[in-house]
Amino acid sequence: MIVFFFLMIALVVVVAAVTLAVIGGGSEAVLPEAEPDRVADGLPETRPVVRADIDALRLPVAPRGYRMAEVDDVLERLAAELAERDARIAQLTAAAGPAAAPADVTDRVDLGKGGER
Repeated sequence: MIVFFFLMIALVVVVAAVTLAVIGGGSEAVLPEAEPDRVADGLPETRPVVRADIDALRLPVAPRGYRMAEVDDVLERLAAELAERDARIAQLTAAAGPAAAPADVTDRVDLGKGGER
């Protein structure tokens, strides 16, 4: 019977200690501030993205691959910049007149480091 009461008191003390640890027990934070889940992608904010920026870009790896949200953000940024450049090229080509436009742009496409198609 004495052992039972001793175990009950020990159980109450352990539960109280765990509760105080979880709640915080005061004005000070028990746990440190969590680091953000996402990091900056490293693309410049003040100028357009250039080829060297893309070559230097390294996205952080998550336990099962890359974080989809970060990859989506980078792809959206690159898509917006490509659309802006395409619009600017079309505007300059239209302003230069039909003689300045190449005959068939789709014949030569830069595939990055691979070469031409």
